[in-house]
Amino acid sequence: MPESLFHFARPEWLFALLGLIPVLGWLIYSVVRPAKGPLHRYADEHLLPHLTGVRELSVDERWSRFTRWGLLWILLVLALAGPRWDYTDIEAFSPASDLVILMDISRSMNVADVPPSRLARARQEVQDLVALNREVRIGMIAFATVPHVVAPITEDTQSILNALPAVSSDLANLQGSRLIAALERTQQLLGSEGTKSSSSILLISDGDFDEPGLLERIEDLAEQGIVLHTMGIGTTGGGPVPARVGQSELMRERSGKIIESRLNEPLLQQLAQAGGGYYQHADFRDQDSRNILKLAIGDVGRPTPTEEKTRVWNERFYWLIFPLLLFLLSRFRVRRPGETRV
Repeated sequence: MPESLFHFARPEWLFALLGLIPVLGWLIYSVVRPAKGPLHRYADEHLLPHLTGVRELSVDERWSRFTRWGLLWILLVLALAGPRWDYTDIEAFSPASDLVILMDISRSMNVADVPPSRLARARQEVQDLVALNREVRIGMIAFATVPHVVAPITEDTQSILNALPAVSSDLANLQGSRLIAALERTQQLLGSEGTKSSSSILLISDGDFDEPGLLERIEDLAEQGIVLHTMGIGTTGGGPVPARVGQSELMRERSGKIIESRLNEPLLQQLAQAGGGYYQHADFRDQDSRNILKLAIGDVGRPTPTEEKTRVWNERFYWLIFPLLLFLLSRFRVRRPGETRV
């Protein structure tokens, strides 16, 4: 049968109609051979209702009950099967903006100057971005000395949420923050898309970078149309750097002095300015994520229509639910004294 005609969305529910067969068989058997209990030995059948307080239903009453409840069962099963017979074709849109999140996972991101830690706060910022996003394709790269692609650029941002809990500084065997290598990997990721989408990068870091030629590399990306936004995680007061995640041991210099890390806001602002982007300090509210998404969409980042269409079926199960509910509602009406329920 063509999908444009009447069909069921979940036809497997129709097997539940077979449940009426054993009920019907039991009803026929009980009518042909009515059960005779021990009380029939001591009292006539017409006196049993006065003795037990329970009246045996007549054959007509049994068939009447079976017909009514059988009809209700059929209506319920048909509604669960999801009848539908018309649809609406909705034009699909393709996001015209790509955003790659660069998350710093170096050892300094474990500093707890923002509770519970900078890295945990960074993960929360990514969750906010994904939750608020409606118009941007997002990819993600985690980096320390070596960049790791957590998720390619995709509209299925659920894959980022699935991988996010595993993103930690333990992924980096060698510690340090090599942003240039991460930018080159990001450029490859954006270039592989082969679309005319506007491209943006969001760097989430504490700004602990010391690489020659970093500003020049970011300016080159800006000339190619790849905008760099930065988000600072941490405080200017900073804190000691843990040697390992979840342990109280701290990193020390050879002289024995405890290594501390502070948020380098001036550098992050300078990087955003060189990349033609915007600097945003992370906070507990979601306005920072909204600002980044608004900038990533930009004036040219509106979704563009595609040749693909999405077919949305109009479900009609409620046409069967209404009579079913009306019948059940009648079963709760107040009955007059002496009136029996059939």
